[in-house]
Amino acid sequence: MERPCAWKSYTPTDFEQLEKLACTYKDFISDNKTERECVNTALEQAKEHGYISLDEAVSQGVRLKAGDKVWALAQGKALMLVQLGTEPLERGVNVLGAHIDSPRLDIKQNPLYEANDFALLDTHYYGGIKHYQWVTLPLAIHGVVVKKDGSVIEVCVGEDPNDPVFCVTDLLIHLANKQMSKTASEVVEGEALDLLVGNRPLIIEADGQKGETEDDAAQGDSANEKEPVKAFALKLLNDKYGIEEEDFLSAELEVVPAGRARDLGFDRSMVIGYGQDDRVCAYTSLQAQLAVAHEQLTTTGVCILVDKEEIGSVGASGMTSRFFENTLAEIMELANEKGMLALRHALRNSRMLSSDVSAGFDPAYPGVFEPKNSAYLGHGLVFNKYTGARGKSGSNDARAEYVAHIRHIMDDAHVAFQTAELGRVDAGGGGTIAYIPAEYGMDVIDSGVPVLSMHSPWEVTSKADIYEAYKGYCAFLRNA
Repeated sequence: MERPCAWKSYTPTDFEQLEKLACTYKDFISDNKTERECVNTALEQAKEHGYISLDEAVSQGVRLKAGDKVWALAQGKALMLVQLGTEPLERGVNVLGAHIDSPRLDIKQNPLYEANDFALLDTHYYGGIKHYQWVTLPLAIHGVVVKKDGSVIEVCVGEDPNDPVFCVTDLLIHLANKQMSKTASEVVEGEALDLLVGNRPLIIEADGQKGETEDDAAQGDSANEKEPVKAFALKLLNDKYGIEEEDFLSAELEVVPAGRARDLGFDRSMVIGYGQDDRVCAYTSLQAQLAVAHEQLTTTGVCILVDKEEIGSVGASGMTSRFFENTLAEIMELANEKGMLALRHALRNSRMLSSDVSAGFDPAYPGVFEPKNSAYLGHGLVFNKYTGARGKSGSNDARAEYVAHIRHIMDDAHVAFQTAELGRVDAGGGGTIAYIPAEYGMDVIDSGVPVLSMHSPWEVTSKADIYEAYKGYCAFLRNA
């Protein structure tokens, strides 16, 4: 049972719309490499489409009705958009759920040190990575530093062409005999992923003044003399951001590949960029939600973008928090659908597409895939009835009735789609957020875009699959 290649069915209009979507998508993943950045940009777009703050609606006692659109945040790192339909919320809502965190390096709380005339930042990797892939790449630092007075300083260094970049060094091949005999998981250890950030020492002149500016003169202390390269790095941070060393204690700084997403291939049919797991699904879900903003929905449409999926969906901004449930409860109260039982009915009667990427079949590594049940780039939106590992452990196994319902929606909307598993049985496995909302009793199935080189610094997707995902998510909101 072969699923056709989506490219073969496109009209000139389809090609035009596909390229337009791909261009805005590349900008999104290039400009938004952290959860906070994704949320801020998504929220700006939502406001432009008429979404209002749920907190303000609650404080003002606004009565919500069909057509109203509200947004809610969780700690600035998760976002929920809700557009009310004509049917009561108790009958369920249609949910597009994706995550906006991606594998990366996080800077530790006490990170800056000097060694052999180098200044380095100590890191702790986040999510599942191959350590060796993160060496010798140009890297950027994104994030926030929160000072004791509560002021928030936004940091982004390495993305502007005039910015410096950073890197993790690797051992030269001439001295790597012992290193090359190690297994891939050991060749670069996690604790060795320290970021090289400087080599120039702070010069303390004979009169006690420091070399760069006269107003800095006062601090020629012993610490600066012992660690002058670290001292110069701190001076630069203080000059540009007003950051002291202790401010690292209350910082969230993420190290990500520097540079913008690009077209891939002579035919420009693919996108290569950082963070496509899972921002390719987050972006298409967001755009689908906004595409129906001025339509009358029968069933309430929801787009939820969450954090922490790569480390187990934990924390106040992850899917295991009560953010989704509490936000829906608030909305139902304002829509005059009150009571815990009504909320429980709404949760049970809802339907969800857990929008997350799938492993694309890679001809360079055919042995880990089962060809009949694999996702192929260019063949459209992927549905994974189950993920998990070994005996489907940790998966949400969608019931056949719901799969048939989704097939009907996609075929009616002429969406190219395929079904897949995450590789061969016992080859590995993985999970998504699907099992978490399924605990309410709602129907959930994983759906998304196939990716090559998943979890690597630079991942690959097909523009056709991005386009079909967007079409499929629009169809789901309109017809589920």
